[in-house]
Amino acid sequence: MQETKKAPSMLGRLLQVKLFRFLCVGLMNAAFGYGCFAGFLYLGLHYSAALLLATILGIAFNFKSTGALVFGSKNNKLIFRFIAGYGVVYGANVAGIAAFKLLGADPYLAGMALIVPMALLSFVINNRFVFNYA
Repeated sequence: MQETKKAPSMLGRLLQVKLFRFLCVGLMNAAFGYGCFAGFLYLGLHYSAALLLATILGIAFNFKSTGALVFGSKNNKLIFRFIAGYGVVYGANVAGIAAFKLLGADPYLAGMALIVPMALLSFVINNRFVFNYA
């Protein structure tokens, strides 16, 4: 008797797309990172300090989840590239929040508004420079 293979489900096909996996893992990472950021703001830290601490905590959390689940990498030597990439994202994020503040936006809302653009920037950096998928 010949075994028939089932066609992958729509979700199965989507999970084969790296950007989709990145966005799924990114939701978890963004919730963690924004939760830290908002918590530090609530404690009275300046938005740049709150973002720095949230970024530092996020690096440890996100390196393993992004590397393994999105890019299939368990290479711990890439942590230094990952940190450098996060430095770029942090700089862009601080600049973005500062720009929103100049327009009168609250740092909580500015941080929330920048989640998607920073996620896309992070994907490009991780895909091309950290995990080397040009």
